[in-house]
Amino acid sequence: MLNYLKLIRVNQWVKNLFVFLPIFFSGNLLNIDLFIESFYGFLIFSFVASSIYIINDYVDIEKDKKHPEKKNRPLASGKIAKQNALILFVILVIVTSILIYFFGNKQVAILVGIYFFMNLAYSFKLKQIAILDVMIIAFGFLLRVFVGGYMTSLIVTDWTTLLVFDLALILALGKRRGELINADLQGITRKSLDGYNLNFLNSALAITCTVAVICYMMFILSPDTQTKFHHYIIYTFVFVFAAVLRYLQQTFVYSRTESPTKLIFKDHFLQILIMLWGISYVLLIYFNHGK
Repeated sequence: MLNYLKLIRVNQWVKNLFVFLPIFFSGNLLNIDLFIESFYGFLIFSFVASSIYIINDYVDIEKDKKHPEKKNRPLASGKIAKQNALILFVILVIVTSILIYFFGNKQVAILVGIYFFMNLAYSFKLKQIAILDVMIIAFGFLLRVFVGGYMTSLIVTDWTTLLVFDLALILALGKRRGELINADLQGITRKSLDGYNLNFLNSALAITCTVAVICYMMFILSPDTQTKFHHYIIYTFVFVFAAVLRYLQQTFVYSRTESPTKLIFKDHFLQILIMLWGISYVLLIYFNHGK
């Protein structure tokens, strides 16, 4: 059972929490009906994403066997047979389709379909095309947010779209940077990294982090945002700016090669900053009755 959970990457389901962003920022997180609808969206995306992980491992099985870490994956190590993996893939696709039919709508079906076929193409070919690969990953996060919006009939703002895409791009570029460094250290050549080098990825990360900070600053200074939340929202900039600086410090000063998501789980300072940012929004959205 544990090997099957590893195969479908249950630990990666945390990414699908982006589905809940629309109800959180709209102040409807405590609305039971909308929360349940968002939860169904979370399940839909979790199952479809897991089906893609299976195909990705199936396609890369021979490459993974030669990789010092990926060789331990269930398919590459032979702990799960190819046939069983494909059966599980079909089951997940069927379950996803059933959930969409009973709890989703036309828009959700289209968005999940786009995600599914886009990532199939990514697994077979597109992940070997530099820049396009990270764009696809970032767009996948955006689709999660859109699904959350359509499941609950809530509007996803332009600011949310822009900030989520940029954040996802930072995560994708950071992951590629770690993969590139580790591949060089281990003497491994990967076609998917041919279009990258360390200087490019460092520059790309610096640019996307700068864009994120500027966009967030414009967001919290906009009259609409301050009217919706409170002018105190400007103080959340401290947490965002400090988190970006901390990430860049860990990346460039301490030469950490983990993906940003793994780094967050290991770095207590980043965890504290994210927690304080989250608490600030909970207070501004759900407890600020005098705004």
